[in-house]
Amino acid sequence: ACAPFRRLHLCHHNLESISNYDSNAKHKLLLDVCMAAKYEGDSIKTHYPQHQLTNKDSQICTVLARSFADIGDIVRGKDLFLGNDKENKQRKKLDDKLKEIFGKIHDDVTKTNGELQTRYNDDTDKNYYQLREDWWIANRDQVWKAMTCSNELKDNRYFRATCDINNEKGQYQAKDKCRCNDNQVPTFFDYVPQFLRWFEEWAE
Repeated sequence: ACAPFRRLHLCHHNLESISNYDSNAKHKLLLDVCMAAKYEGDSIKTHYPQHQLTNKDSQICTVLARSFADIGDIVRGKDLFLGNDKENKQRKKLDDKLKEIFGKIHDDVTKTNGELQTRYNDDTDKNYYQLREDWWIANRDQVWKAMTCSNELKDNRYFRATCDINNEKGQYQAKDKCRCNDNQVPTFFDYVPQFLRWFEEWAE
């Protein structure tokens, strides 16, 4: 799949510079992913004139949701973006570092927990896909909060009613900072295959 222009400039410098992870790897990883999300949110609202915040519609929230999903794919080892030779090498370096970090998290959480040992028993290829998926599920709300923390996003709505009321979908729209009232994530783009999201983005 051919990556859209937005993906070419995805701000993940915090992820590229991660290092020196120890037994606190899971906490430091969350901090770095949230910082990458915050910088990406700032980049989108600043450098994408077609989504200027003077137009109080859902567009900016949609672009944020797409970058949020791409960050989720990077974390989970599902990112399809290759780029040029330099970008490809940087991407491989980042994924190798993430494998190393999740390896340390894996060793930590399975050390004394038999249930988690069973759950992650199939991670023999050292990619830790199941652990990475679980980490994203547990932390995606924090990443979305970081991405949408700017007060300049005030009154911006997500394009579809996806916020829960009593565990029922579709009851109301995220209408302030692209967030639901209880800070739940309004988008499920991160569970749509990346190539399908990109095709849709190119079609607009």
